Amino acid sequence: MAIAEPPDLSLYDRALRSDAELIGWLAAGLHHRELIAYFGDAEFQQLAPLARAAVDTVADDTFPEVWIIPGILGTQLGRPRAPPWPADLLWIDAADVIAGRIAELRLPDAQPLQLLGGISFTYLAQQLRLRAAGFRVRLWDYDWRQDIAACGARLAQEIAASGSGSVALLAHSLGGLVARAALARHAELPVTRVITLGTPHEGTLAVVQALRGTYPTVRRLAALDRRHTAEQLSAEVFSSFPSLYGMLPPTGALCALDLFDSAQWPQPGPMPDPLRLRSASTLRPQLAPLDARCCCIAGVRQRTATGLERGPDGFIYQVSSDGDGTVPAISAAPSGSASYFLSCEHSNLPRDARVGAAVIDLLHGGHTQLLPTRWQASDDRAVRVSDDELRATYADKVDWRALSPDERRRYLNQLNLAPPQYAA
Repeated sequence: MAIAEPPDLSLYDRALRSDAELIGWLAAGLHHRELIAYFGDAEFQQLAPLARAAVDTVADDTFPEVWIIPGILGTQLGRPRAPPWPADLLWIDAADVIAGRIAELRLPDAQPLQLLGGISFTYLAQQLRLRAAGFRVRLWDYDWRQDIAACGARLAQEIAASGSGSVALLAHSLGGLVARAALARHAELPVTRVITLGTPHEGTLAVVQALRGTYPTVRRLAALDRRHTAEQLSAEVFSSFPSLYGMLPPTGALCALDLFDSAQWPQPGPMPDPLRLRSASTLRPQLAPLDARCCCIAGVRQRTATGLERGPDGFIYQVSSDGDGTVPAISAAPSGSASYFLSCEHSNLPRDARVGAAVIDLLHGGHTQLLPTRWQASDDRAVRVSDDELRATYADKVDWRALSPDERRRYLNQLNLAPPQYAA
């Protein structure tokens, strides 16, 4: 007897495909229309030849196996459905966001979510470049909402159980902290190289904004969500993610306040969970140091919140071009680390061809001449932007039905686009 189609089956559920399926289609020249609709024509034209080169290349067993660790929001999450229907994709399914189902991401969740692979738009190109260069590649997906140390423990356990003789970790954003937590947990792992892309080693003020309801990603999601405001999403959903608290900056260059003390956070506005703040304050001793195996790649020349102070009615952010739009350069490439720089936005770091070529150099020899090791801090005008000013952005609900397929794809791929107040 045929099983009835689920009433909540969306176009995004139907389009859910594994990276292996997508690579097979790209290499074989199949399903052009579906692939162009998913990636966009420009990205499709880049991925198709990369896929053909990747499948035609025999992996070199003398190279380390590369484990790609996505950043926050970088793994798809959902719930399984009975065959023959695809999983119920929750992150990120625009239909579910519109229906207010993003609230189901709140922790603790009575129904744990299934890992459904990395966001292909962000991580597939890098996988293909590495495979075409002869590397064996594994994308390690994980629940980016969870405690960073706990995610690192799971990563360490899986590397140890993999049987790989030599492993290199290529970690984006939050993934770099997870990688460091894994190395601290298990010092004998066969990890020969760690490359981080835009990792907030010294924290990021984007987390403060996410917990305050002023971060562009939160506000753009709320503009789609018919049931929740940005402030509600921050207070009810994002503030429940332990991983966010682990990326708060310590007292220092970015902020003179102790952000792990809830009394330092201004009211009114969404407030962090004091218990999660207290727990996150103990994270840094649980991270391995950036040793000789580690290389940091940082994006620069993007408008980024690089300083924070408390004003009379909320936080005030200093915004400059000394970062990748999400993570300041001094955090992504801490003093004393082996670091490289390029003009690139945070979410594009794993996709950038220049980064891809430099990563291959670093995997082979531990250094590259394709990216500079120094950069000059911007001399453009820094601006000050308040919580209240940021709450004025993306305040109107988006009419999703009125957007073309290209406009919808761009909207989802540019959730963290800098707000207009950041302009110099």
